[in-house]
Amino acid sequence: MTDLLPAAVLWDMDGTLVDTEPYWMSAETELVESYGGTWTGEDAITLVGSGLWHSASVLRNRGVGLTDDEIVEHLTTRVLEQIEISIPWRPGAWDLLVALKTAGVRTALVTMSIRRMADRIAEALPFAAFDFVVAGDEVAHSKPHPAPYLRAAELLGVDASQCLAIEDSTTGLASAVASGAVSIGVPLHTPLEDGRGYTIWPTLEGRTVADIAQLFSSAQTSVA
Repeated sequence: MTDLLPAAVLWDMDGTLVDTEPYWMSAETELVESYGGTWTGEDAITLVGSGLWHSASVLRNRGVGLTDDEIVEHLTTRVLEQIEISIPWRPGAWDLLVALKTAGVRTALVTMSIRRMADRIAEALPFAAFDFVVAGDEVAHSKPHPAPYLRAAELLGVDASQCLAIEDSTTGLASAVASGAVSIGVPLHTPLEDGRGYTIWPTLEGRTVADIAQLFSSAQTSVA
C-alpha cells in the first residue's frame, strides 16, 4: 500500500526551524541582570517552548520591573536585533520545507513567538513556505495547551489528526500530541523522552517527504 501524506505539516519555529533559543536566553539574562537579578542557563532551559507571557511572569518574579506585555516586547525586540545579524537555520529544516512545498503539502508555522517575530522568520525564506502562521499573541492558550495546533488545523480547514507536527521541546510536543496531530520531536536544547506519543528524529537533515509519508501512514495504521 502506498504511504499517505498528511493533509498538512505544522512547524514549530524556535528550536525547530531556527535555533533562536540562545538569542532568547541571552535577552532574558540581560533583562534580569539589568534589574539586579541572576538568571542562569538552567533557569532559561525551563522556559524553552513556553508561551512568552508565561515567561514574562517568571521574569517578573525574578525582579524585572516591567509589565508582562513590556517584557514580551523587550525580549522580542532584542531577539530580532540578533536575527538581523544572523538567522541560525536548523539543519535539514529548509530542505524539508522546500520538499514538502514541491510535493504540494500544505504547511503552517505554529509558534509562541509574537506575530512580528514569526513574520520576520517566514519572510526570510525565499519562497512562500507557510500557508498560515499561528503566533503566540493570537491564541487564548499557549503551548502545552493544544489550542495553537488546533487553530492551525482550523485555518487549514482540516482535522488536526490528519496533520503532522514537528517540535523540539516537551512543552511543544505536549501541545501537538494533545491536538491529535502525529508528532515528531527533534531535540535540541532539552532532552526528549521516547514513548510519549511522538517519534524522535535526532535531526531533520537528510529527511525526505517519503520519510514523512511513511511515519504518518504508520501512525494512522496503529490508531486504526
